[in-house]
Amino acid sequence: MDINILGFIPALLPVALSLGASFTLVMSSALSGGYNGLFKTLAGTALGIYTHAVLIGFGLTSMIIASPASFFVLKILGTAYLLWLGITLIRSGISAKPGELTDTKHSVTLKEAWIANVLNPKAIIFYLTVVSQFAGKQGGVSNYLTLASVHIVVMSVWLLVVSRTLVFSVKKTKPLILKKYVNITGGILLIAFSIHAVIH
Repeated sequence: MDINILGFIPALLPVALSLGASFTLVMSSALSGGYNGLFKTLAGTALGIYTHAVLIGFGLTSMIIASPASFFVLKILGTAYLLWLGITLIRSGISAKPGELTDTKHSVTLKEAWIANVLNPKAIIFYLTVVSQFAGKQGGVSNYLTLASVHIVVMSVWLLVVSRTLVFSVKKTKPLILKKYVNITGGILLIAFSIHAVIH
């Protein structure tokens, strides 16, 4: 096994610690669904990361990228899905009222977090171009799953710390303002990410 975990971590950190779609969804879920919402979104994102590891391990990701039509369809689906999630968050933030601060119907589900990750073209390209460099010459599903596990641990620790700091500590003092701010800002970011994915 010539997997390079120590080399992978520095390459992973800028991606795992970035303010991307996963970050936005986790913050919104932590706010709307508390720890239950937070863990559902983390679990869905983790399943998405494992899905990418399995797809690249079996060579399916390369086949998708090799077909411009397939990758274009995937890109459009991912963009449409992020746009829908973004609009849903903005509407939730605008309509937030003091009596409905814990609003589980607007908390991102495990399935939604999984779909958002699987349809994310950046995640596909990251696993194909970056992760594959550290999976060893033979690669293989087990090597990719190992690197995916490292990715999930780093991402989860980071998002748990940030959500504890930004959401759960502030939620006690100004919950309505925080709900509006997180959901509207998060929705705008998701729309921006989706538009950026189409343009680039």
